Amino acid sequence: MSWRLQHMFWTLDASEDAAAANLNVIAEWAIGLIEWLGLPGVAIAIALENLIPPLPSEVILPIAGFATSKGSLGLIPVILWATLGSVVGALALYLIGAWLGRQRLRNLLVKVPLVSIDDVNNTERWFDRYGKFTVFFGRMIPVFRSLISIPAGVTRMKLWIFVALTTAGSLIWNTIFVLAGYFLGENWALAEEYAGVLQNAVIVIVIAAVVILVARRVLILIKRNKRNKRKVDDPSRE
Repeated sequence: MSWRLQHMFWTLDASEDAAAANLNVIAEWAIGLIEWLGLPGVAIAIALENLIPPLPSEVILPIAGFATSKGSLGLIPVILWATLGSVVGALALYLIGAWLGRQRLRNLLVKVPLVSIDDVNNTERWFDRYGKFTVFFGRMIPVFRSLISIPAGVTRMKLWIFVALTTAGSLIWNTIFVLAGYFLGENWALAEEYAGVLQNAVIVIVIAAVVILVARRVLILIKRNKRNKRKVDDPSRE
């Protein structure tokens, strides 16, 4: 593909940190995979990103978007194939969680590079507290979007609900970053820098949604208690 250009990569000096160098390696790997396989390469890269949390989709997706801006790949097919990869990767972790169970899977995850036990614990706490909402919103939070499939599988969350929420959340995330790469062009790397802003926005939305849900339930309980009290005070209302 003609879109592979040397100036696509971050040029790193020896003084720059290892994290930036690792992103450079991931970018080259993703570009090579997409060059080799085309659209299936996009799906494979994103599926692996789900299975191996340290792989950042915030880098892979803008690269695919940049490819579409050069006419090498179609914009809509890239988004659809990326979403397919997200669902396949999430399903694999869901099934592994259902098969291995909580403790054996935890023992396995702590051996994965760059995945800490704190990440696993936080994901489990969020899932226990907010349930299926975390599957949807979690698709837009790095690392969390991979790990959230595990408690869903361990608890045997209904598969159709899991797939529907995963597809919806992944479609939104993938569309944002593919479009970012498309419109930013050769400056696609900027999309990764703003991933944290989107992550924080999602967290705020999740918290707001939970507060609204709890507030509605409290109001319903208050109204119900008032009705019951009226009935007790005035039996003729029954």
